[in-house]
Amino acid sequence: MNHKSLILIIDDEPQIRKLLEITLESEGYKTLMAATAHEGMALAAGHQPDMILLDLGLPDLDGQEVLKRLREWYAAPIIMLTVKNTESDIVTALDHGANDYMTKPFRTQELLARIRTGLRNVVTKTAQPLIVFGDCSIDVQARVVKKAEQIIKLTATEYALLVLLAQNEGSVLTHQYLLKEVWGNAYADQTQYLRVFVAQLRKKIEADANHPKYIITESGIGYRFNTG
Repeated sequence: MNHKSLILIIDDEPQIRKLLEITLESEGYKTLMAATAHEGMALAAGHQPDMILLDLGLPDLDGQEVLKRLREWYAAPIIMLTVKNTESDIVTALDHGANDYMTKPFRTQELLARIRTGLRNVVTKTAQPLIVFGDCSIDVQARVVKKAEQIIKLTATEYALLVLLAQNEGSVLTHQYLLKEVWGNAYADQTQYLRVFVAQLRKKIEADANHPKYIITESGIGYRFNTG
């Protein structure tokens, strides 16, 4: 874990800010606090934090709009904190560029795990041409996938989907995003394609396709890749 990572919390609830400040700093992180959207965006621009925890319900600007504005220039992970737990709110936030989400009230240990994954993923995406999870590996340059040292035969589409998921480990990718990236814009609503290919991948990489460890379903929203 990077004990020097700077995390910006944008949340209008004083008790939430205090809880997060105490929790994160006890884990070795540095923190910045903002109670409004405009204050948060100014701090983000001035300090370039390694991660942002962003509340959707801010008093001066809707969190979805804040997310869109941040994503015009900010590339590091953003985790949404929200009391809005409808699928449409969550999908919209993820499509606007959030890496992950947690609904309030949240468990601090789960949030810390999501933070560690998000920060680790930043390093992994730039530094590892070889992605390893369990007894599987993906050699991105050679386009070779192995399980227990045996090469797994994947179609081009299966490979593209697996790499996209694995390179975004820990992030929730929506159905629409995956379909557009792998199949193209014309297939954005064809969720049955995705279900079929995810099922095929699970049969090839999971020890038990009915109880997947790596490709995790976010019900009604999309999928999250977990390296275990």
